[in-house]
Amino acid sequence: MKQNNITDDLPALLSVLPSEFTRVLNHENQSNDLLEIIMDLGRIPVARYIDHELDLSDKEITHEVIANVVSRIGEFDGDNRAGIERTLHRISAIRNKKNDVIGLTLRVGRAVYGTIDIIEDLIKSEKSILLLGRPGIGKTTMLREAARIRAENSRVVIVDTSNEIGGDGDVPHPAVGRARRMQVSNPSFQHEVMIEAVENHNPEVIVIDEIGRELEALAARTIAERGVQLIATAHGRTLENLLLNPTLSDLVGGIEAVTLSDEEARRRGTQKTVLERRSPPTFDVLIEIQDRKQLVIHPDVAAAVDALVRGYPLEPEVRSRDKSGKIHIQQPQVHTETALQQSQGLRRQNGNGTYGKQEHQVAYPAKTYTPAVVKESQSLLPSMNIYPFGVARNRLIEAIRRLGLPANVVRDLQEADVFITLKSYYRSRQKPIVMAEEKSIPIYVLRANSENQMEQALAEIFRLSGSSGKPLNYDRISQEVKNAIDAVQAGKHWVDLAPASAKVRRIQHELAREADLTSHSYGKEPNRHVRIFRE
Repeated sequence: MKQNNITDDLPALLSVLPSEFTRVLNHENQSNDLLEIIMDLGRIPVARYIDHELDLSDKEITHEVIANVVSRIGEFDGDNRAGIERTLHRISAIRNKKNDVIGLTLRVGRAVYGTIDIIEDLIKSEKSILLLGRPGIGKTTMLREAARIRAENSRVVIVDTSNEIGGDGDVPHPAVGRARRMQVSNPSFQHEVMIEAVENHNPEVIVIDEIGRELEALAARTIAERGVQLIATAHGRTLENLLLNPTLSDLVGGIEAVTLSDEEARRRGTQKTVLERRSPPTFDVLIEIQDRKQLVIHPDVAAAVDALVRGYPLEPEVRSRDKSGKIHIQQPQVHTETALQQSQGLRRQNGNGTYGKQEHQVAYPAKTYTPAVVKESQSLLPSMNIYPFGVARNRLIEAIRRLGLPANVVRDLQEADVFITLKSYYRSRQKPIVMAEEKSIPIYVLRANSENQMEQALAEIFRLSGSSGKPLNYDRISQEVKNAIDAVQAGKHWVDLAPASAKVRRIQHELAREADLTSHSYGKEPNRHVRIFRE
């Protein structure tokens, strides 16, 4: 089994700290788990580890302590970041209105050789790759290792805005291998250095850390159009987050409103105004870093975005590393080509994996929806096939998903148990409405095409508002929460529980806290529900 080799130059970072802080850190003897050290004026200094925090002193930080640390490190640049020469550590400053440093965050920089093996095949595929994750989850560590791997056989140039990839000083850290490094004098000039790297240094691969501004996103698109492989990082959690980020959505093609003809809108069963992908994505592959041992991969960003805006999200590929270091790959049940067809009117039927033109089963990808979690609620609620006419299908599917209901949105009126339409359509007595009445299919009429109206209709269809008067079944509640907790701990982004009363929700929150997970309540009564996720 391949072992990761970690180089962190930790003594260099500890040497800039007061000696009493160093003694406490050395006594803790968990150097590999140390993430950062926080020093704020007038507060107790804190060391943050992966799973806990440690006070380094019982004395508050003074101006003298901060000044002493600042004098031992490099100069702060335009984004208030500094470093220690020939290391990967990053020191960030907090300043007051007079521009005096009143706080420091000393982030431990590590070169982890072997961390990229979980996606090495993608890195070497010459496709442009975007690593997405929250701050501190290890994006830069993976990016640095990717630069080293690609530089073994290709011309690689790193655009190093804050010297995090190649380390502080003029000589890059050995962790980047043969890759060349271009420093950025001011963060606002990063997009110019990106273009300069392509025009002046003939790279085959450009590596960029933290694309965060619109000009940088535009520069990335320009580079990708010139035939250069891009490997970059950005802050975010999921593909959906990125699409909703107005600054960075262009990285995955962006979305825009498109007006359909009356005939096309009727054929799709949607409003005349729908969302579509605006342009080809800058990046071919998107990797969501859920945690240090699990990645969610969208191998075809264009297909993933197209399916998402149409309301049929594709199931992603999930890669994880167990405690022994072995890599596991969970392939999606629906391949990209088949799923794209599904977004155009095909569906995956229950269990047998066959396809046919009938319905869309509201079973979202594993990362956002877990059918097993609503097993108990489904045993109490009958499954319904809903036929929407003139109702925004995407919003209806989202409302069903949010409420965790056992409902299918069908395209064939013959299979419908319930017919939902708008007041304006019902008054015009169009043919599908007449046919529904002839077949004695219950018709629910919405005043407006809003999610609130849809949720009220769904609550009426499934009689959710009357369930709060039933006696509590604690065993059923705890089992439902346990299923959700197991799903989140196995790597799901979040799990929504079925709508419940305030008393049930309090029990659900308490069980989530006992499992060291976070939970919040969403929605309005009687459809308010609990979402469980990992912070």
